[in-house]
Amino acid sequence: MDKPRDARLGVLLTNLGTPDAPTAAALRRYLAEFLSDPDVVTLPRLLWLPLLHGLVLRTRPAKSAEAYARIWTDAGSPLLINTRTLAQRLEAALQGQFAASLKLAVGMRYGNPSLGHALAELRDAGVSQLLVLPLYPQYARATTGSTERAVAKNLRALRWSPAMKFLDDYHEAPAYLAALADSVRSHWTKRGRGDKLVISFHGIPKAVDDAGDPYAGQCRITAERLATLLKLKEGEWQTTFQSRFGPAEWLKPYTEDALKVLAMNSSRRVDVICPGFAVDCLETLEEIGLRYRDTFLAAGGQELRYIPALNADDGHVRALGELVMESFGAWGTG
Repeated sequence: MDKPRDARLGVLLTNLGTPDAPTAAALRRYLAEFLSDPDVVTLPRLLWLPLLHGLVLRTRPAKSAEAYARIWTDAGSPLLINTRTLAQRLEAALQGQFAASLKLAVGMRYGNPSLGHALAELRDAGVSQLLVLPLYPQYARATTGSTERAVAKNLRALRWSPAMKFLDDYHEAPAYLAALADSVRSHWTKRGRGDKLVISFHGIPKAVDDAGDPYAGQCRITAERLATLLKLKEGEWQTTFQSRFGPAEWLKPYTEDALKVLAMNSSRRVDVICPGFAVDCLETLEEIGLRYRDTFLAAGGQELRYIPALNADDGHVRALGELVMESFGAWGTG
């Protein structure tokens, strides 16, 4: 691929990552990197690492591979496909908006394409001003915080020091919230409105929340702003948290438990949206769309409708484009 010249402005679009294939071997490599991150699992290393390598990585990869196989496509991982499509559309929308040329690259916190690979691509393109845009609307130490530290580590390894800005969160950015509201309205127009809207976010351990992580508060702000835009009344919507891992208590209410209660209390049709996931991935397509759907139906519900992530929709591209332009504008770049 030819390298663009004089791409002074650079955007690093980052996401969590994905295994290279829906196999136990690929999941073992991916989970070893992911679960070794002290920002993800905060237990003391002397306690956690022997448990990780002695038990978790011997049992969990096969089970996780089965889950990934349920959503894997001929083109590969949904998270990677959706992130790359979003990046292509965002870069195209931003071209011509600045006096200097702009280069956008995709890097995953875990797996491929790596952060190091993406940063090297931006360096080789001549980038001198770099904006790091993690696709996490709500800040958490385990996601945005970890990415920030990994970017700094990779820059040191590359011996590259561009002027840099880091977008910590955009949980109440008007264009982002408007795009979420539009996606719900579009869903309701096509399929009718369910008995309740469940607004589900990825959870974090309660101990991390108690220690001051701002994540839960930002999730609740996003949910409240979305409910306001949709003119929902009390009782017509609910905030929940999914994807709990391990025996410790996590943020409550748990999405799966809440769906069981709704089904048992005669909520026949429930809509679920996951505003913390910028693009569809394992947690939305398999966990919500398949596994939690089965839980809801088994508890007496009739239909659980998952509202897709924003992915590369026009509203999402517009929202992220505004964030990029505002960041470079505040930098004095036009």
